[in-house]
Amino acid sequence: MATSTRFVPVAKVGDVAPGEVVVIEAEGRSLALGRTEDGRFGVIDNVCTHDGGTLGEGELEGDCVECPRHGGRFDIFTGAVCALPPVIPVTAYPVRVADGRVEVDLSVEPVTEE
Repeated sequence: MATSTRFVPVAKVGDVAPGEVVVIEAEGRSLALGRTEDGRFGVIDNVCTHDGGTLGEGELEGDCVECPRHGGRFDIFTGAVCALPPVIPVTAYPVRVADGRVEVDLSVEPVTEE
């Protein structure tokens, strides 16, 4: 079953400096938008799977966002865990830049643990 993409604008390119991560809201979802030093954008869910920290308030080092609560780290492009204590990844979303806007594909369903 094919899923259609649904890109929505979430920021202007100039809103996020290289090496920065920020909190954004898109259609009721809280997300962390990061821009690496080489200018690539990545978006992951904003909540750390270890202890609920706000990832968009953390630091971006390389491709990984560090949670400000306990130092867990997540890849801004894949959502994979880069450093413990979290062991569960977060959801990553496809990103594109069009006409000076950063757009995120919200057709991706967030991962939920049951």
